Amino acid sequence: MSAPAVAGGNNPRGRFDRPQDGYAAKSTTLRPSTPVKAGLDPAPIDAALQAVDNWTRPNGTAKPLYAGAVTLLGHDGKVVTRTATGKALKYADGNGTELPADQQLAMRPDTIFDLASVSKLFTSIVVMQQVEAGRIELDAPIATYVPEFAANGKETITIRQALTHTTGLPAWLPLWSGAPDPAARMQMALTAKPTSAPGVKYLYSDLNLISLGEAAARVSGKPLDQLVADGISKPLRMRDTGYNPDPAKKPRIAATEFQASPPRGMVWGSVHDENAWSLNGVAGHAGVFSTADDLAVLAQAFLNGGTYDGRRILREDSVTAMVTNFTPGFPGNDHGLGFELNQRWYMAGLASPRTAGHTGYTGTSLVIDFDSRSFAILLTNRVHPSRSWGSNNPARRAVAQGLALALEVNPRHGRDAWFSGTADASTSTLDAHVAVPAEGAKLSFDLFVDTEETDLLHLESSLDGGTTWAKVPFTVRDRGVLTEVDGAIGGTFDRHWLQASAELTPGEQTLRWRYTTDALYTGRGVYVDGVKVVGGGKMLLNGERDPQAFSATGWRLSRR
Repeated sequence: MSAPAVAGGNNPRGRFDRPQDGYAAKSTTLRPSTPVKAGLDPAPIDAALQAVDNWTRPNGTAKPLYAGAVTLLGHDGKVVTRTATGKALKYADGNGTELPADQQLAMRPDTIFDLASVSKLFTSIVVMQQVEAGRIELDAPIATYVPEFAANGKETITIRQALTHTTGLPAWLPLWSGAPDPAARMQMALTAKPTSAPGVKYLYSDLNLISLGEAAARVSGKPLDQLVADGISKPLRMRDTGYNPDPAKKPRIAATEFQASPPRGMVWGSVHDENAWSLNGVAGHAGVFSTADDLAVLAQAFLNGGTYDGRRILREDSVTAMVTNFTPGFPGNDHGLGFELNQRWYMAGLASPRTAGHTGYTGTSLVIDFDSRSFAILLTNRVHPSRSWGSNNPARRAVAQGLALALEVNPRHGRDAWFSGTADASTSTLDAHVAVPAEGAKLSFDLFVDTEETDLLHLESSLDGGTTWAKVPFTVRDRGVLTEVDGAIGGTFDRHWLQASAELTPGEQTLRWRYTTDALYTGRGVYVDGVKVVGGGKMLLNGERDPQAFSATGWRLSRR
């Protein structure tokens, strides 16, 4: 991440195609607003909120994705939506028996949620604070600070490897049933046997963060819950954030799962994760409770480079390290020192190398998009009443995609550009007929591409009225760098417009831009603008002057 830039200094508000460098101004604080006032298109956000609401109800025989949800979206220091839907408490048992209506609790914007693995971010921040204080070194072995961690050949595993999930430790162990008390359970976690050598694979593991939480506690002399309170929630005034929430707040807490093993009944006001529960509710991997409002402050603090409202929790270089990819050798598993990066499966169109986030098993997610100074928070109780009812990943993607589509991609020429749309499992075609003279012709157009790697834009030509198609190789200029493309392009290009050109063979032909998507995950989509074909000293096709020359299926003209 480059040096910080003044907020809004090189990016008109609401723009997706003008990525910002560095961080927002450290003075940026959140204030209530609306999508329109923040320069966003409200329609995609409204559609996302409607989808989130729809998923609180059964669809035919399919169970709802969750009982209730809170959605909070922020952009450029403005909270553009803060919406609650459904129920915080709805069911009496794991079979889905509904409580009487007067015993159910409606979801509120200030409902407190069990964050599950989003808690790992808090532990990671605490570890980085210990690094700043000189008590921990990132490349020192964990065993330096927790000697018993060296058991089973783990003496070389480092703090950095634990933060990036490259230790080789197993994903999970049943601590709650495998040892008789919290001390023995911690010992079981710390002395776990790796499944592979460190540094050779990416394997997401709760044990990594349990060990890091213990290391931070040892070097500071304070328990993890106090470190989180003193280093994060108190300075940022996150009043509803912490472990083991006050029982007086129970009416504001979202219920989670009815658990038969262990026999806890309906878990409500206590941490859902069995291992965290068995460690007295405080663990490095799970246990933090919070609200959307509190998480919004944390997100803005990261967008500001580690500070909020005059209170700094991390240095800028620490924030940069947390959101820098340290796992390039494991494609698809980009990970900073704590944050996941560039994950289409829940970040959707907001995903990029400079987009950081995390999810939680209970149905929570946080996405922070540094390029647009935006964030998306979705908190649900998707395990209420049972984890077996399914995943809320479709809602996670819908919320992130709604915010991404609300951000503008400005046409390069004129008032509009052709937009592919972002539907899954679809094919969109944009055709134009052109008569190319014997000496050939040159096609040129501007191109904006932000897609999943497997969702491709194909440039094709047909000389027989569309019966058969041949790929058309083209050249892409990306900020001065030329790349030869063999007829298809996909992926991310740092949210910049590209310039494309191709040589066309002679003959009456139909040009086609064909965009195909697979069953899951899309980006912000594809735009084509400024199409021109020049040959024989003549303008054979000018897309700006004659948009009627195109036949579109799935594509549409868009002003943003």
